[in-house]
Amino acid sequence: MASIGVNELLFLLQGLKWTIALAAIGFVGGGIFGLGVALMRVSTHAVLWRSGAAYIAVFQGTPLLMQLFVVYYGIGLLGVNVDAWIAVAIAFTLHASAFLGEIWRGGIQSVPKGQTEAGKALGLHYVSRMKDVILPQALKISLPATIGFLVQLVKGTSLAAIVGFVELSRAGQIVSNQTFRPLMVFAIIGAIYFALCWPLSLWGASMERRLAKAAR
Repeated sequence: MASIGVNELLFLLQGLKWTIALAAIGFVGGGIFGLGVALMRVSTHAVLWRSGAAYIAVFQGTPLLMQLFVVYYGIGLLGVNVDAWIAVAIAFTLHASAFLGEIWRGGIQSVPKGQTEAGKALGLHYVSRMKDVILPQALKISLPATIGFLVQLVKGTSLAAIVGFVELSRAGQIVSNQTFRPLMVFAIIGAIYFALCWPLSLWGASMERRLAKAAR
């Protein structure tokens, strides 16, 4: 039974780097596309509204693990050789865009309608109303839920190991197989995930309390 030394810890930290990178890419990419999905969901055009609703239903109604499989192997069936890193980044971006789109849709619809009517009265066109009036308020309202989803996304990166991507959990499996100390290895991994997610959870709870006070 081998001990867990510096090399093993450095390997885990290498996996941590990819966990953070994957969560960041999924969150930023999902945020960009998610904003478009949210705007589709609040659109008055039936085709856009229904398309946004269908997109969200597909990604919220299926497991992330299945989405990873479909993207990774589906791209391969098209005859395109894609690295596991690119495949999981695409899958996490699509997954995040659906959830963030729905979160931000709720935020947009929570903004009082009087704000929109005031913007129209001032002669602001749609883009200006959204950019300068509606979205700043909606994103502020949605911030606690957005942070909560980011926590779930960080933890969800562990599923990327299923297609061969070496992130923190997969790195832990490799080290565990080499050292035969699974309890110690995964205790360390659990502590690392906790150190990543707990501050984010505290931040989200703090923002929720501030918004609750401001609403009184």
